[in-house]
This record gives sequence, C-alpha cells and structure tokens, in this order.
Amino acid sequence: MHNFKELKVWQKTIELIVEIYKLTDKYPKSEMYGIISQTQRAAVSISCNISEGCGKTSKKDFQRFLEMSLGSANELENLLIVANKLNYFEEIDFVSLEEKVQEINKMLKALIKVQNN
Repeated sequence: MHNFKELKVWQKTIELIVEIYKLTDKYPKSEMYGIISQTQRAAVSISCNISEGCGKTSKKDFQRFLEMSLGSANELENLLIVANKLNYFEEIDFVSLEEKVQEINKMLKALIKVQNN
C-alpha cells in the first residue's frame, strides 16, 4: 500500500519521539513507571500505527490505523499538558512540542481524508 518511511507524517513522528525521550529523561525519577512511560509509549504508538497501517492491503484498514495514530497523538498532547502543569519542563518546550503534535494531527487528518476518497 504505502512505504511508511516515505510518509512525511511518519518522519515527523520519529523526530518527535527523539524529542520526547530527551524531554522525559529530565522528569522526576518518581515518574519512571507513570507519566514518563505513558508519554514515551504514546509518542511511539503514533509512528507504530502509521507503519502498521501501511502494511495493510485495504484503504479502510490503513485509515483505521491512522485513526489510532490520531488517538495516540491526542493522548500525547494530553500527557504533555499534565507534565507542563506539573512544571516538569519549560513553557517554551511545551509550546514547541504542542505545535509539533498539532501539526502531526493535521497531517494525519489530511491523510485520513484522502483515504475516504
């Protein structure tokens, strides 16, 4: 169907994952099995669902995995909001990451729309 490595949205999620891992490394160690793990898994889930969907043979299946990626992106944004409220990182980092997640959201929605046509 698609080569996931060629999709710009997948490429952007990989860049985001690297940033998320660097950021969560600075969180309090008491969050190791809480918000750190959940944040990292949500970020990775975005790209994994895109790549898994690319392996499907129908547009409908691909779309379903893109929708799961969209859900993971929303989960990630929620976790970043919580971490920001807990002052785990600087506001400037939050703004930058939130913009990147929202850009990925828009790209996923556009790709989902294309699958509907």
